[in-house]
Amino acid sequence: MPAPRPEPDSRAAWVRLGLCLLIAVVVNAGMWSIIVLLPQVETEFGLDRAAASVPYTLTMLGYALGNLAIGRLVDRVGLRASLMGSAVLLTLGFAAAAVAPSVAALSAVQFGIGFAAAAGFGPLIADISQWFTRNRGMAMAIAACGNYLSATLSTPIVQHLVQAVGWRQTHVLI
Repeated sequence: MPAPRPEPDSRAAWVRLGLCLLIAVVVNAGMWSIIVLLPQVETEFGLDRAAASVPYTLTMLGYALGNLAIGRLVDRVGLRASLMGSAVLLTLGFAAAAVAPSVAALSAVQFGIGFAAAAGFGPLIADISQWFTRNRGMAMAIAACGNYLSATLSTPIVQHLVQAVGWRQTHVLI
């Protein structure tokens, strides 16, 4: 059930926007982390660049489908329950990716990671749009920026972790 909404553009709406931005930054790391890992995946599995990009491609397909499916789920059970389910799926997905025995298995898991990470984009933007009237466009743009802030902040961290402990342990740590 969706949360009750206070007056549009209220202080509570701005606080919710800040929380949405923070959630988006954290959750969307699931979409961006695989990009940093691709060279190590390529080397470990003895792949060419095209084959090594399959996990990323499936991550993005999962992300696209996840935006649709999780958006519908938000309409039924609310944002909080949807985000909690996505957090569980992301945790399981990163753990499974860390032990993937092949690029095919990693690709399948990355599809799930992308699907779950989608909770940090479209559903958040749609939710925050309901909390604003006068500043709706700006609020939605700020919520959408969480995805790009995630790329900016998470990729250097993931890169450092990969160099320090390897891609598999990095997945566990994420």
